[in-house]
Amino acid sequence: MSKVYKNAGPDRLAGADILIAGLFSAKRKDHEAVMTATAALATARGGRVVGQVVQRRGVSHGGVAVMDQPFSRQTLFGSGKVREIAELCQRGRIGAVVLVNALTDPQRRTLEARFGCPVLSRAELEPPNAPQPQRD
Repeated sequence: MSKVYKNAGPDRLAGADILIAGLFSAKRKDHEAVMTATAALATARGGRVVGQVVQRRGVSHGGVAVMDQPFSRQTLFGSGKVREIAELCQRGRIGAVVLVNALTDPQRRTLEARFGCPVLSRAELEPPNAPQPQRD
């Protein structure tokens, strides 16, 4: 049975080592700025950003029509990227993973089970009524 991280909200980032991760369309040119802004939000909540992982989705993975879609409905990322993030979490004793992308509850549970730590979305770190990052 997988562990459920109750009360794993943004206030639990204080003092934790944080990994920032994001899935971006290859069309998106500002992915570095979005990653940096997300890292700043995690730092403002008291987290210590120790790494960043980006997966780019290009035309070769299903054509232009699906460039803005997740690789997997369960995890957002491809299986290799999920494995890479899980290894980083275990090796680096990551306290939480903050995703640039929005998450559904089932995606969160699946990723938490695979990563072994709480998973939050960028939206959870932002103040209420803050503008959301532009989508392609």
